[in-house]
Amino acid sequence: MAPELEKETGAKFVEDLNEMLPKCDVIVINMPLTGKTRGMFNKELIGKLKKGVLIVNNARGAIMERQAVVDAVESGHIGGYSGDVWDPQPAPKDHPWRYMPNQAMTPHTSGTTIDAQLRYAAGTKDMLERYFKGEDFPTENYIVKDGELAPQYR
Repeated sequence: MAPELEKETGAKFVEDLNEMLPKCDVIVINMPLTGKTRGMFNKELIGKLKKGVLIVNNARGAIMERQAVVDAVESGHIGGYSGDVWDPQPAPKDHPWRYMPNQAMTPHTSGTTIDAQLRYAAGTKDMLERYFKGEDFPTENYIVKDGELAPQYR
C-alpha cells in the first residue's frame, strides 16, 4: 500500500501474515480453500494470535484445524469464533464447534436471497447454452480447468 493511502485510511499494509496476525483483535477469513490454505489456522498459527482474538470465518471450514480451534476457544486464547462454514459441510450433530463456548455458528446459507438465486439460475442457463453450442465459458466461471486451479484461485 502506498504511504499516502496508509495515511489517508489509517491502515498499515503488512505483507507478512506472521507479523500481522498477532496485532489483530478481530480476524475475518475470506479466502479460497486451496492446498496452501487447508488447515492454515493450526495450533502453531493460532498460538501466535493475540489472546482473546475474535475470528469470523466466512470462507471454508477446512481452513481451520478443527481441534485447534476448539482447544483455543476453550482455553480463552480465541475469545470467540463464528462463521457459517464447517468442515465437513454439512456439519454432523456431534461436530465439536457446536459445543465449544463463545461460538456463533450458523448453517452455510450465503447466497440464499431471491436476487442471488436468480443470478445463479441465469449463470447456469448461460453456461448450459454455451456448452451445447460448443462455446468456452468465461474465464471467471472456472474454478478448475484442465485439472488445474483457475488463475484467480492460485
